[in-house]
Amino acid sequence: MMAMETTASTTSIASVTLEVADPEAALRFYTAFGVDTHIRLRASEARSTGFRGFTLALTVSGPATVDSFLGAAVDAGATVLRPAAKSLWGYGGVVQAPDGTIWKVATSARKDTGPATREIDEIVLLLGVEDVKAGKQFYVGRGMTVARSFGGKYAEFASGESGPVKLALYKRRGLAKDLGVPADGTGSHRVVLGSTGGPFTDPDGFAWEAATSPTPAPSTASALS
Repeated sequence: MMAMETTASTTSIASVTLEVADPEAALRFYTAFGVDTHIRLRASEARSTGFRGFTLALTVSGPATVDSFLGAAVDAGATVLRPAAKSLWGYGGVVQAPDGTIWKVATSARKDTGPATREIDEIVLLLGVEDVKAGKQFYVGRGMTVARSFGGKYAEFASGESGPVKLALYKRRGLAKDLGVPADGTGSHRVVLGSTGGPFTDPDGFAWEAATSPTPAPSTASALS
């Protein structure tokens, strides 16, 4: 669950819970991928079809590290949605985990300045929303601080001091296009966010629940520290 911790000036994400059909199989995948210490897993058979409306994006140091993460994901069973390639903003690719979660791995660097590492510089949870301005206003009302905003297209909130995960809002259709998938989808988002402010649901149906301390278990990856 994405646990939100309150700092002196902002509320921020501390962890992410993905709802999956088989937590043990998902944990094996995420361990091989290299992100198991950044997420939690919860068993769920909730119906979900098509695009679930979000992605988790990893920012890393260079192209070799992008290839390392994407290669590990594919070797563990992920499906390539967008092969790694150079673009105007850098280098990156997109994969879909066996549980259905979409992951993007990217760097702003176009050339490597050193060997590949397994280090993640930043994690961003991108929520695909119908109205970015309305979503931004909603989360500001919940105590979040806007770090960057581009009109009605994109909004990013400050991560605070509790961990490297940032929350960002992107137009749903624009996010789907960037990931290489159709925008249509129904049912559960299969992601749950934790909040120190109690349970609520945002305008796009992303559910938040009261934050809890991470309890390691065979089917649960540990939260961000």
